[in-house]
Amino acid sequence: MTTAIRHNKQQNEIAFVLHSYPFRETSLIIDTFSREHGRLSIVARGARRPKSALRGVLMNFQPVLLSWFGKGEVRTLHSAEWQGGQPYLQGTALMCGFYLNELLLNLLAKDDAHAVLFDYYRATLYRLAHEHDHAATLRCFEKHLLQALGYALPLEREANHGDPIQPDRHYRYLAEHGAEPMQHHDRQGLPILGKTLLDMAADEYSDPTTAQQSKQLMRLLLNHHLGGKILHTRELIKDLQKL
Repeated sequence: MTTAIRHNKQQNEIAFVLHSYPFRETSLIIDTFSREHGRLSIVARGARRPKSALRGVLMNFQPVLLSWFGKGEVRTLHSAEWQGGQPYLQGTALMCGFYLNELLLNLLAKDDAHAVLFDYYRATLYRLAHEHDHAATLRCFEKHLLQALGYALPLEREANHGDPIQPDRHYRYLAEHGAEPMQHHDRQGLPILGKTLLDMAADEYSDPTTAQQSKQLMRLLLNHHLGGKILHTRELIKDLQKL
């Protein structure tokens, strides 16, 4: 190994595989989310060979210790070690996990570390495996993801004058602006109750109206930041269950 490659080597970095796809005859490209280096693309040479030790290690939703070298758009995997301790996702929870991964793939810039978001993602996978209200879990993650990316949602105060949001008042919410009291002539923005905004600020989604309106608001905001990209897992989840 050359001096330059050794210099660019990273060792034993905790990460999750977000997505993988074949590369050449026997290798894989893995899109990963690492705690200290953010989102990375890494080539795993020989990972598709029948007897490769990597076949049972590079799995979605399972923490792995990765070592890699090189720089540029795609690094080269040196080693991978399964860490365990993370429950496996099944059924709807599995589809929700793929939805989280698709959000990260589309919204995270490469080589941009988000350690707090990484920890929250790991905790969210645990919630998906153990809790039944998957919709609430997704709303919490969507909100914290936008906050980590610098798009924190103003939920407790009105956008223009900063007055406190009133739970019994009707508002309209505009992307990159926030909530304003609803006017009879106003047709812009998403109609939403003040209680929904305050519930979202507290990560509380048990109220049916809050659950429905928060889903609509998060869809509006995510679509805005995705710039027209379609999330395929979202469409699949809609077919399976109303989240």
